[in-house]
Amino acid sequence: MHARCGLCTGTPTRAGCGLCTGNVKPEQVIASAPSDKNLQKFKEAGMQTTHDNFSVVKNCTVLFLAVKPAILPGVLESISQFVTPEHLVISVAAGITVETLENCLPVDSRVVRMMPNLPCVVQQGTIVFCRGTNSKEQDAALLKSLLSSLGVCEETPESYIDIHTGVSGSGVAYVYMFAEALADGAVKMGMPFELSKKLVAHTLMGAAKMIMETGEHPAKLKSDVCTPGGTTIHGLYALEKGNLRSTVMSAVEAATNRARELGKR
Repeated sequence: MHARCGLCTGTPTRAGCGLCTGNVKPEQVIASAPSDKNLQKFKEAGMQTTHDNFSVVKNCTVLFLAVKPAILPGVLESISQFVTPEHLVISVAAGITVETLENCLPVDSRVVRMMPNLPCVVQQGTIVFCRGTNSKEQDAALLKSLLSSLGVCEETPESYIDIHTGVSGSGVAYVYMFAEALADGAVKMGMPFELSKKLVAHTLMGAAKMIMETGEHPAKLKSDVCTPGGTTIHGLYALEKGNLRSTVMSAVEAATNRARELGKR
């Protein structure tokens, strides 16, 4: 890729640090942050660093705005006068809508809103994005080429992005909580924690792989594990008594609604 990639960030999340893995060499990336502490990970990865957002905009045509939602308006204000139609501005701020981004930038700005999740760090992430009014199919193709090495990257309607935050962004934490509970259950029954943790991790990985590779509905795969009067159906009954499904659905709803609230601030 000939164009440089810029990353304006208040706090470099681990997911943010991997956004340009793949088609762009580290030396082609310029990262901007308020302090040297925030830039350390980028320096260690071989990227150029600066404290000046203008320097990023001046030298890059692809701009990733990887900041907290509350910080984004200030970042947009600082760069707005320097953004041209040659720039592709990509926001990674939770809840901030395309409309808000376009209102803070020149009228002809090419804007994309995207949301990754933490497993991008290990190239098993999920990323969704939507294009703004002036963004073109070539912009979507460019973004996919930059991010596809991090996992699944899909263009969706903007209304899906907050849902993705509730499902895949926050959902990683739900899975970790479930994994911890599974491992603790094994410990309760007499298994050492390190072994139970390893078994749980491979159980989750194997279950996920079967969903992806078989194409079957999760309910069908669940039924395939059950035998009449067997261990699994007894375990599932205990989960049903604890309202696992409705609790998880409520968690997705709560996280999605919170993401929408952030966009209204």
